[in-house]
Amino acid sequence: MNMKNNSQLIQVWIVDDHKILVDGLSRIINDSGSANVSAVYYNLDSCRKGLIAFRPDVLLLDVELPDGNGVDFCAEIIALYPDLKIMMLTSFYDVSIAKRSLLNGTRGYILKNAMPEELIEGIQEVNNGEPFLCEDIEVLLQKYKKEKIIRLTSREKDVLQLIADGLSNIEIAGRLGIGLFTVKDYRKNMMLKFDVNNSMTMVKFAMEQKLI
Repeated sequence: MNMKNNSQLIQVWIVDDHKILVDGLSRIINDSGSANVSAVYYNLDSCRKGLIAFRPDVLLLDVELPDGNGVDFCAEIIALYPDLKIMMLTSFYDVSIAKRSLLNGTRGYILKNAMPEELIEGIQEVNNGEPFLCEDIEVLLQKYKKEKIIRLTSREKDVLQLIADGLSNIEIAGRLGIGLFTVKDYRKNMMLKFDVNNSMTMVKFAMEQKLI
């Protein structure tokens, strides 16, 4: 069930236990003209119960909460509600936490010291189904990926080249004479190696590292 009202504002939920911060975020979002804070939760359990009846357009989720970890919670609720759009809102300037969040299904990652304009942009992008990383985290992840040495097997390189050529999984399976599920496994394993969540980004980094 969707809580979007007649004005068609983006309905945002905030899950964070810092009440002063939540008040400030709510004012920024409500004053944006494009979004509205329709629910606030100060722990994971209350959010979990709220999701049983309603779903927001965008859920802003903190990493550290009194009753658990937001990154793990993200995986839990995405398993239950695959279409739920989550953006992590945190003070953690950390590659490992950002990567885990993305792997667990979050659509975005923004730091609490981001500019108001960046927060609203993130909400709009995530609501539109687009991934969003605040500038500081994007720079951090790009630096990490460029410095990391990726090693691929010869078969992985074959599959990656065909992905870059625009072939589908079925076409790759036919071209290489392997099973469809084998192709899917290769694609999944390579995305884990590159720490990305889509094939386009994987191909981009592979080309930058001259792997294809």
